[in-house]
Formats: sequence, structure tokens, C-alpha cells
Amino acid sequence: MTMNNKKDVKGFLEFVYEFYKSMKAHEITLVYEGEITHQITKAFTSLTESNMTKDDEPNSVQRKVFHVMVECLQNISKHADDFTTSDYLFSGRGIFLVSKGENEYSVTTGNAVENDKIEYLTELLENINKMDKDELKELYKKQMKEGRLSEKGGAGLGFIDIKRKTGKELEYHFLPISDDTSFFLLTSTISRSEI
Repeated sequence: MTMNNKKDVKGFLEFVYEFYKSMKAHEITLVYEGEITHQITKAFTSLTESNMTKDDEPNSVQRKVFHVMVECLQNISKHADDFTTSDYLFSGRGIFLVSKGENEYSVTTGNAVENDKIEYLTELLENINKMDKDELKELYKKQMKEGRLSEKGGAGLGFIDIKRKTGKELEYHFLPISDDTSFFLLTSTISRSEI
């Protein structure tokens, strides 16, 4: 980023400060935008482990948070669609946030998807959200056995696994980017209690 004058610098610094305040207000402890790689995943889990250990989080909570983080990051790396708008190149890129509230952690991911996938994803997520623990276990087994994978792999196994591990509904939204593409936001919550 080049700063041509003091006004640019001041505007950028004000943006950074407002962003910082917003992160604090929403209890965001980690945020990243860019390409998701194996090295990025390892770095995030290491950073989160350090923070959670410092906060004396129970091991069972830490394991669930790590599991959800890895599943969400893999979802971006496998399923983020490549396309360019007049403003930005979305090439296997996404956004990843972890926030820590009083009672739970939230892991939010966002990536571009083609609009023709919205109906399938909505139906899949609604189906998963309606299922109880036993139904999810059976669906997971069925998907593994039948191997109905998309061209990029998965068959929704990551979503199923997140719901199984957290016991909480997956929150999702699609925000229009263009006539052909939307930004898919997914939030998973993990209870901070061991119950």
C-alpha cells in the first residue's frame, strides 16, 4: 500500500483503529483474509492453542475448537470458487475469524461461491441443522459408504462433522457479489463449558 500524503496516512490509521475497536467489541481474537494453505491452518491452530492454554480452556473445548477450525479452513481451501470482479480477484481465497464470548467460541468463514450452488448448500445445511445426534451419525456413515462426493470432494462431510462435534446449528448467509456469485458466510459455535 502506498501512501501519497499525510491525509492518506491519517485515513489509513483511523481505519486500522476503527477496525481494532470493532474487533474488540465483537470479541474477535483472530482474523485472516487470503489464500488458505496447510501452513496457514497450522499457524492458526498454534496461535489459538497458545491463547486457549493461556486462558485455561478445558482440553475438550480446545479439541472441539481446533476440529471446527480445521474443517472450516479445509472447506474454504476446497470449495472457494475462483473468479474476478472489477474490484477484486477471488482465487481460492476467503476470510476466517475466531471470536471468544463469555460462553462460547465462534468460528466464521467466508468465501465466494457461484450462485448456482446456493440452492444445494441451503438444502444441505437446512437438512443438517434439523438432524439430531443419531441422525447425523447415520448420515455421516451413509455419505462415507456411498461416497457421493462433489467434483471438489466432501459430500457435506465437513458440515456434518461440525454439527456432530458442536451440537449447535450452523448459521449461514449468502451475500450477493455479482449476478453470478455470492459470498458464503458460515458460523459455527462451540460451547466453552464441558457439558
